[in-house]
Amino acid sequence: MANFSILSPVAFYGLSHKPFKSTFLFSRDYPSLLTPNTLSKKFGNAHRFRSLIVAKSNGSDSADIPDRLISALCYFYPFFDGIQYGKYVINQFYPVQAIVEPLVPAIRVFKSVPFTGFLVFLTLYFVVVRNPNFSRYVRFNTMQAIVLDVLLIFPDLLERSFNPRGGLGLDLMMSLDSTVFLFLLVCLIYGSSSCLLGQLPRLPIVAEAAERQVL
Repeated sequence: MANFSILSPVAFYGLSHKPFKSTFLFSRDYPSLLTPNTLSKKFGNAHRFRSLIVAKSNGSDSADIPDRLISALCYFYPFFDGIQYGKYVINQFYPVQAIVEPLVPAIRVFKSVPFTGFLVFLTLYFVVVRNPNFSRYVRFNTMQAIVLDVLLIFPDLLERSFNPRGGLGLDLMMSLDSTVFLFLLVCLIYGSSSCLLGQLPRLPIVAEAAERQVL
């Protein structure tokens, strides 16, 4: 298979990273514990109880179309910032090439301006995550994308520290890069598609950390 040249022009723009940088219970033995009368007494009256249920079902995890679009777009940030980790996978697998190829113009723009990743990080964190005017849905998804991008510091440091030229070390580094890239790709597809469908994606590793940052 011919080598895919998508990363070749991108590489000239600098692929390095930014600088140091939420049951229903059922009991046959105690059915009275689950009756509306019992619950309504607990909350004072039935009307107040119903209000609490409605408030929870219409909570801040719901999203309208603009919120879905904004949240879906946020997951492109860590993917663009870590595109260099796909240099081995993209050249070897055509399905991955087909996914990445339409994104090349946006990747070039992202990589063409120095410190773009760091500026996007600051913008997303202070303008979106810390802004109560945005729904919690948007702020949570944005924070997930930010945490995912911050985690890219670790493989970057590993590459800078060892930088093997051949042998087993190079094979291990290629495997690490490919694993990081595939993880970013899965997070992009899962996160963005879930947001477009109005669902709340919870990414492995980063979801709990993101939740602690979103009040």
